[in-house]
Amino acid sequence: MAKDNKLTFQFLAEPTDINFGGKVHGGAVMKWIDQVSFACASNWAGGYCVTVYVGGIRFHKPIQIGDLVKIEAKVIYTGKSSMHIMVDVMSKTVVGDQPFTKTTHCIIVFVSVDKDGAPQAVPEWIPTTENEIKLQEYALKLMNLRKDIEEEMAPFK
Repeated sequence: MAKDNKLTFQFLAEPTDINFGGKVHGGAVMKWIDQVSFACASNWAGGYCVTVYVGGIRFHKPIQIGDLVKIEAKVIYTGKSSMHIMVDVMSKTVVGDQPFTKTTHCIIVFVSVDKDGAPQAVPEWIPTTENEIKLQEYALKLMNLRKDIEEEMAPFK
């Protein structure tokens, strides 16, 4: 049986998630992203995973308190022990019939680890559609960009 590479959470943005500007706090959104992507990665790996990289997080639009929030996490590339998870956050008001609007996007890389914290193999994700192939190419391009960034940052570590 093939594993599903996607996971979606939906919930209401609560008053405890508010920032000083009256919108959902970016830190709350980042926490949600980490929780949903962790669940996606752990489900794919079949065990515990740790976050090793969060990149390119982009806040497109604020989320209002009381909005219905939908977070989609999707495996878009696997290495030997790592998984690149693409996360899209969307929201909409609960009243009316409007579609969800994308509010945030990012890529998170997780590594599957054993009980001693050592990396362990993950099942390979093989893209089957044209869109999945494009997403895998996107992950590989970002991986190469991260290597360039790491080289730039090396003198300051």
